[in-house]
Amino acid sequence: MSTLRVTVESLTVLDHPNADALELAQVGLYRAVVAKGAYRTGEHALYIPEQAVLPAELIEELGLTGKLAGSAADRVRAVRLRGELSQGVVCRPAALAGVDLARAAAEGRDFAAELGITKWVPPIPTAMNGDVEAAPELMPWVDIENLQRFPDVFESGEPVVLTEKLHGSCCLFTYHADSKAVQVSSKGIGAQGLALKEDGTNLYWRAVRAHGVPAVAAELAERLGAERVGIFGEVFGTGVQDLTYGESGRTELPGYAVFDVSAVIDGQLHWLDAAELLADRLPLVPRVWSGPFDAAVVLAHAEGRETVSGRALHLREGVVVRPVVERYSFTLGGRAIAKVVSGAYLTRKGGTEYE
Repeated sequence: MSTLRVTVESLTVLDHPNADALELAQVGLYRAVVAKGAYRTGEHALYIPEQAVLPAELIEELGLTGKLAGSAADRVRAVRLRGELSQGVVCRPAALAGVDLARAAAEGRDFAAELGITKWVPPIPTAMNGDVEAAPELMPWVDIENLQRFPDVFESGEPVVLTEKLHGSCCLFTYHADSKAVQVSSKGIGAQGLALKEDGTNLYWRAVRAHGVPAVAAELAERLGAERVGIFGEVFGTGVQDLTYGESGRTELPGYAVFDVSAVIDGQLHWLDAAELLADRLPLVPRVWSGPFDAAVVLAHAEGRETVSGRALHLREGVVVRPVVERYSFTLGGRAIAKVVSGAYLTRKGGTEYE
């Protein structure tokens, strides 16, 4: 899940192809449906992204009562309005009266706390929870930002690789070479510096043991001369999320696919190519395309059917974009990595969104 920032943005206003009274306000590569004439290209407005939870008074002010997602009807999510995908809310709430919007945009000022907007945290099902212990040296995962919000992460024509984004639950695994100890956690629990105590009923531990991840990590640490190795995978199947890829998360062998590897070598953290290091050793997320970066090509590959099962059983969640050569992104202030989520996934009915 990406980080929550509620910022003022410069708008590009486009015609809505199916509604005379509506237009599309574009922020980055996102588009939000707005009332016709409310904004003009080049003007500034607040952009509230998906997964933001709004306070009741702001919901009422924006005329969104009963129109948002969640049991309390307070969460922003993607919707289709007259056939067009609308992602996020573009607005100018009264609290911003007197604010120099152009300056706020240039400074990247975050209005989330000021407006009482918080980030939605997915629930953790019992099978993914458990007793925890402190894990200060757990190899951390990073929040992946959406390319549509940060379209300048990659240079035009830069060699990139697209892997399929799976709808499961992120499993963090750390191997310590000195003690040969292993630690397992989820993204949310791991972000708190905690690991899950081993439990045969826990989904993550079952996946790690069933697929032999500790032995592979030990071999990798020896080959790389690493002090610690992190293997990051998606656990999926029936009982995990609504998209199952034909697997059962309740069996002895839950669906599992590695999407990234990191290692601490001589005290330095390195992000490594999982496909290069772990091919034929562990299941990997499918690689769906590689070539020169073009935003339109990436967005097109985010749509379609899944390839994990080999049977195109259901829609694709999206794709993750990486440069062929790992590098730093000044735009993101960290790894150059981004995601694009498909419109079909965002607007599906009855979907689950667990951690």
